[in-house]
Amino acid sequence: MPRTDRHYGLDWLRIAAFALLIVYHIGMVFAPWGWVIKTSHIIPALIAPMSLLTPWRLALLFAVSGYASWHLLAKSGSAGGFLRSRNVRLLIPLAFGMVALVPVEMWVRVMDRGYPHGLIQFWTHDYWRSGEFWGREFPSWEHLWFVAYLWTYTAILVAGLAWCRAPIERVTAWLVRWLTEGWRILWAPVVLLALAKVALTFLVEEEHGLFRDWAGHALYLPMFLFGFVLAGSPKLWVPLQRWWRAALAIAAVSGAIVVAVELTFPGEAIPPHWVMAAERGAVAAMAWTMTVVLFVLADRYWNRDHRWRKTFAEAVFPFYLAHQPVIVLITWYTLPYEFPAPIEFAVLITGTTAICAAFYLIGREIGWLRPLIGLGPRSDRAAITPAAAERGAVL
Repeated sequence: MPRTDRHYGLDWLRIAAFALLIVYHIGMVFAPWGWVIKTSHIIPALIAPMSLLTPWRLALLFAVSGYASWHLLAKSGSAGGFLRSRNVRLLIPLAFGMVALVPVEMWVRVMDRGYPHGLIQFWTHDYWRSGEFWGREFPSWEHLWFVAYLWTYTAILVAGLAWCRAPIERVTAWLVRWLTEGWRILWAPVVLLALAKVALTFLVEEEHGLFRDWAGHALYLPMFLFGFVLAGSPKLWVPLQRWWRAALAIAAVSGAIVVAVELTFPGEAIPPHWVMAAERGAVAAMAWTMTVVLFVLADRYWNRDHRWRKTFAEAVFPFYLAHQPVIVLITWYTLPYEFPAPIEFAVLITGTTAICAAFYLIGREIGWLRPLIGLGPRSDRAAITPAAAERGAVL
């Protein structure tokens, strides 16, 4: 029987993954790659460490979200009830973010192109359009693409369970048995993900457009489904525990390939096709193997509760919603001061953490704001209860 108890280790992994996402996006302000906004302090030394994070950070988030989705489905009792709850907990925050948070990022983007008006003018008059405006495409969901993808994968999963549950369960049971043999849990996903990534590299460009991002879906959807299947099939933990060190070795080699390519072909330089194929294959391999490693470490060393876990778990989604607009806005308003890079980084870290914390702490206490920031209903204003906090785990 699948275990239904909460996995504290993966709770901590989810919390750590989203905290890392905030640091990563702050790093993008300083990295030599394009982003929403850039500082004058471009730091080439960030290429190597950030290249080691890029291949697996999003794959990990989708895998953890898939794991959480299995438990949410089990608590919902039916596929329809599960989808209805996800509609509320994902689509409402997505709509709120598109209305209230994304405009900040889009305003900075057009200001960088010469847009002459302030945020309020942009928000009330120029944001609500479709098509190109000051060199930018509208509408855009910016960092909230993750929420849109997560809801879409959830809807696909629910549709499959509603229409052909028995065949899916039979195939899943066979696949779980097959993956537990030998080291198939390691090589089979690496081969399949790498082949898909390499093939799609030369066919379509990866972009966060829901109906165009086939390269992204080829990685993120399988990772989401892996997390979901793992939560319901604990026997998969056995080969994961057995092969995690080999996974770490593969991740190290893959990471070295990714870093070497990024350093050899910096910026807009285009590598030869064979180099590009090797790099894309290494990205896919690292995405899978680092997810295996981190899942096992979370299971072994972090699977214990703490009095702050529930609060941190509930705070993850509000922090995610707010963090990128906050980073962009702080950077925009501090650029004229020309702070040294260490001070600028410190301002971004402390300012982003403080504002996101206020966003969460205030929002959780106001009943009508809770659904807008991804939190469930709460019957009282007392300290967070365990049940309320567990319901707050959205992603």
